[in-house]
Amino acid sequence: MRAVYINSVGSISSQKTFDNSQFLDEIVSYEDNIILAVDPNYKDYIAPANSRRMAKGIKMGVVASKIALKEANLDNVDAIITGTGMGCLKDSKKFLSAIIDNDEQFLTPTSFIQSTHNTVGGQIALGLKCKGYNFTYVHASVSFESAVLDAKLMLENNEASSVLVGGVDEIEEYTCTLHKLINHIKEEKVNTTDLLGSKTKGAVFSEGANFFVLSNIKQDSSYAQIVAISTYNTIKSTNITDLAGTFLKENDLDIEAIDLLVLGNNGDVTYDSFYNELSCGVFNKTQQVYYKHLCGEFNTASSFGVWLASKILKTQKLPEVTKLNDIRASNYNTILLYNQYRGENHSFTLLRKC
Repeated sequence: MRAVYINSVGSISSQKTFDNSQFLDEIVSYEDNIILAVDPNYKDYIAPANSRRMAKGIKMGVVASKIALKEANLDNVDAIITGTGMGCLKDSKKFLSAIIDNDEQFLTPTSFIQSTHNTVGGQIALGLKCKGYNFTYVHASVSFESAVLDAKLMLENNEASSVLVGGVDEIEEYTCTLHKLINHIKEEKVNTTDLLGSKTKGAVFSEGANFFVLSNIKQDSSYAQIVAISTYNTIKSTNITDLAGTFLKENDLDIEAIDLLVLGNNGDVTYDSFYNELSCGVFNKTQQVYYKHLCGEFNTASSFGVWLASKILKTQKLPEVTKLNDIRASNYNTILLYNQYRGENHSFTLLRKC
């Protein structure tokens, strides 16, 4: 089987990550429990007439994909694979509200057409005139990992040479209200720079889009090699150590081979124990970073973690704001990422320097 490489990245998040010439040089901090993505100038990427008809999630996905394609020097790809947990929430709400308000009559189709989960992938394909494989995974907080797995299998078996893969989710007010009622979102506003010090239930919710051009052809500008990725549904926190060891053993590695551990801590006092089991246990002598104080929590937030790890491997620089401990690695060759959400949908991703 052929190796799979990350040849380019494109990110829209609550940080100014849309500029690939920078790497978290300027940090935006928030005092809130819901944070929005920092918008680039969408007119630079999307015609205003088209942009007006697009929900924010679609715009974020389209722009992030264009940034990734431009960096890879590609006009088109063989396949487009998208992951999203909640899809285009705002247009879904618009359509459902219109059904009620208009007594199920005289409904305009626009919101319905743009409310489906595969709208982002479809809009990207229309813009590129890409008639290749186009698939959207809706697997909650492993939606992005599912998309990457699909692309990885295609590239390893030489069924494609370049695949655009991404994760995208948007914020919607009513949905956030429901999440607050069931304590998925923190009751109090917190300073995101001190997210792990909150010691309360719930997370800081956000939105974003992170896209990558994956290929089985390595370029001089490639960021990293995707060695392996695995997902799991429900496991006990005490079993995480054994699971991590098994995952590494399957890839002929041990704990000492990991230069950097990237964790998805979101400040939820109930579920961060899964991360603590690794950070305070077998990886206590490994340098560790986290990222959800920068991008917030959403179903495809792990795609921001892959963006962060990819940039670290390519630049060999580690932003101070991401550090979880004071251990320093001499260089970054192998990075392990671990993510879960509320004790479910666990994932391990292994990246290696090209």
